Amino acid sequence: MRGGGIIDLRSDTVTQPSAAMRRAMMGAEVGDDVLDGDPTTHRLEQRIADLLGMEAALFFPSGIQANQCAIWLHAERGTEVILEANAHLVDYEMAGAAALSGAQIRPVPTPDGVLTAELARAAWRPDSPYMPRVSAVAAENTHNAAGGKVMPLGVWDGLVALAAERGVPLHLDGARLWHAAVALGVPAARVAQGATTVMVSLSKGLGCPVGSCLAGGRELMSRAVEVRRRLGGGMRQSGILAAAGLYSLENNLERIAEDHANAALLTERLDGHPAVRPLRPETNIVMLDLLRPEDTCDAALPRLAEAGVLLVRFGAKRLRAVTHLDLSRDDVVHAADVIGRVMGGE
Repeated sequence: MRGGGIIDLRSDTVTQPSAAMRRAMMGAEVGDDVLDGDPTTHRLEQRIADLLGMEAALFFPSGIQANQCAIWLHAERGTEVILEANAHLVDYEMAGAAALSGAQIRPVPTPDGVLTAELARAAWRPDSPYMPRVSAVAAENTHNAAGGKVMPLGVWDGLVALAAERGVPLHLDGARLWHAAVALGVPAARVAQGATTVMVSLSKGLGCPVGSCLAGGRELMSRAVEVRRRLGGGMRQSGILAAAGLYSLENNLERIAEDHANAALLTERLDGHPAVRPLRPETNIVMLDLLRPEDTCDAALPRLAEAGVLLVRFGAKRLRAVTHLDLSRDDVVHAADVIGRVMGGE
């Protein structure tokens, strides 16, 4: 809960570093990561690589920059990257693939945010001197716009096989991969198994103030250092930030299941409401559809904020709520009661 009694459900990026995390940051051993390396950052990178079953990893200021670095590494200029149509890389990264890498995104519509090998294969253009060639495939797990949808392991394995069959790299946007692993009950490395590169966020669900990592083969990550610098991502005493990441992996990774439980609780409390229909969550994201013709998100959001609950717009009639480590079970119960009252449940 934020100061002043505000319950902030806009994202799991709104969390505040705990006192213990701040102490870890303050006491971090640091160096100049651009000149000769920062020891704490290196420890974080190795820890992430080990968790994901990769040879190496690289620390980035943001997930978008890490994603765009991966596209730069994989996609040739003038070629296509196959992606689910509502993926973060399509909707929320400012056309970075086109602007930075000169690659065109081939958006593949799906009914539920899950890009299958069958759908990707159908979108693959035939060899032709008149059509762009596919140079990479990317997937998102969990899928933000689909309400934190988890990609089933069998579907992911199908994409891995397709990419290998076609001889192209496969990038995994795993900003909330930790949530997928918890929901599936498997190690994070299993969720990333077979990816050429994978991005994971430390500021979504883990409570860090900033930071993401890109993981992959050692030689590929050596090239990623060059791309990161070109994108302005080289940092100096980055160990101060990396220390927060190490702390979160030791202390906050195990408790992600609590956020999933709180998302389910929010859904249960609003189930059957005459004006709001919560979609059943798989992880920590709950989509709330407004049912009455007269209700719109633009009208509802300021009323909810005035009552002390912050949500975000995800369409004219859809709101998004995200549970996180700064919210207790009681906060979620109170938020559900406020939403129900404001939206006319009494």
